[in-house]
Amino acid sequence: MKPDALRQARIIAEKTVADMADGPLKVKAFEVVFARLINDSGKAPAAEKMSGRRSDVGNKREPQAATDRIASLRDEGFFKLQRTIGVVRDELQAHGWHYPLTTLSGTLQALVKRRSLRRQRVREGKRAVWKYSNP
Repeated sequence: MKPDALRQARIIAEKTVADMADGPLKVKAFEVVFARLINDSGKAPAAEKMSGRRSDVGNKREPQAATDRIASLRDEGFFKLQRTIGVVRDELQAHGWHYPLTTLSGTLQALVKRRSLRRQRVREGKRAVWKYSNP
């Protein structure tokens, strides 16, 4: 990748996360946006990128359903450590996928039922919370 294109991708990624509060979520969001910009550079003609349409030839389709999106996180190794539903929601948001906790709870339970994920009740201080991990 040319230095000018890399610099331009960095500037776009910085502008994308500029209104977010500093912290790990902002860092992750920057990483995801920056990686996406770098990976997408040169794959499609500029006219297609500007129009918002994607070529299905040679490009991996982005998951559309919440179940598929959580499964893609699992495939990336996100669930190597136990994660609470709130942390799962934050990671999905970092990828640009926004879901309320009420939607994710049923989706995560369905993945546990299919044995795609494992669920364990863990005590955090005085509270007991469910944590999800790889089976």
